[in-house]
Amino acid sequence: MDFIRVCTKDELPPNSQKVVSLGKRKIALFHFNNKISAIANACLHKAGPLGLGAVSEKYEGMYVTCPWHGWEYNIETGSAPPGFPDQQALYEVKTEGEFILVSEEPIVKAHRKHHDNPLLEDLMKLKYQTSENSLNILGISTTNLSPNLPRFSTSEDALEKSLAYAQDKYGAATKMVKLRELEFRNCEGYYSQHSHACTWPCSITEMNPEDGMTEVYESMILWADIVIVSTPIRWGNASALYYKMAERLNCVQNQITINNKILVKNKLASFIITGGQDNIQQVAGQMMCFFTDLGFTFPPFSFLGWSRGWTSEDMDKNVLQFKKSEYIKRTSMEIVDNCVEMLKQIKNVTSGNMHAPLPKSSDSLSAGIENSDMNI
Repeated sequence: MDFIRVCTKDELPPNSQKVVSLGKRKIALFHFNNKISAIANACLHKAGPLGLGAVSEKYEGMYVTCPWHGWEYNIETGSAPPGFPDQQALYEVKTEGEFILVSEEPIVKAHRKHHDNPLLEDLMKLKYQTSENSLNILGISTTNLSPNLPRFSTSEDALEKSLAYAQDKYGAATKMVKLRELEFRNCEGYYSQHSHACTWPCSITEMNPEDGMTEVYESMILWADIVIVSTPIRWGNASALYYKMAERLNCVQNQITINNKILVKNKLASFIITGGQDNIQQVAGQMMCFFTDLGFTFPPFSFLGWSRGWTSEDMDKNVLQFKKSEYIKRTSMEIVDNCVEMLKQIKNVTSGNMHAPLPKSSDSLSAGIENSDMNI
């Protein structure tokens, strides 16, 4: 078997690792426990750079953890942890004088077992549940209430009014998702590692299909024709739960950046924003900007706003006034009317002709620069 010089011994001191080129391939070299070993650098999951991962002793061996999503491999054998049949390509290593040489071909070939989860099949295959005649209206409440201290939520009450009206007047299929009832992890910033580290479905969902965002993805992307998001105003912004959800929706937008794939097609969004003081238009502006970058369309007059002004610090009277408000009763119906009317037009749009004028990876000024540690 032919061997290729990849680096010198000085370039791989004890307790270190390094990414080297083996022709067109990238190899991860490791020097631990007085032994030099080599496995393919591209993780079998999403091609994360194993040579940049943390190495530690576990499972009675030395394992490297992929820095993208946490897959693990024995650095001496290339095998996955006990109980997993995955096998990373393993290369033979030898030394000649000051040089480290690696076999041109692996001595153990890579093998990736399919880990597809039936719970995520609809998301992975994008099995949309909308049709030319469907009228599915999803309400998402982002208010955070203690389950042990139930109280009245103005934003959620207005959303419930809208959904009830949609059922009664239009016979719409409606669904309410309360984010506070879903246990889901914060976005963990995989995109900051590499654009391809952010996946659809979300990498967190892929690792744990029971993560609460699975329900949001299925309801928002596959089921809904219209999405109405309600939020209280918190220090001049939407709620923390809204932003937690929005960060996890980054994987929807990133499909445009990475694969030029628009997941949101022929869908409308509107918003319900309530607060003791003003800042409604700023909150609406942020939400509209985010949702249009996902692919949603808005009807004219696409948000309901409720506030009592800067000097209204007597919040004990807020709910009293809200419950008596004819404005809330009227506008909670009118935003539904606007959405349903606009949906008639949106249903006729050929979504394949729509473009997303958003930055792509190829648009970057550094697109032509190679990162020698990365595989893609």
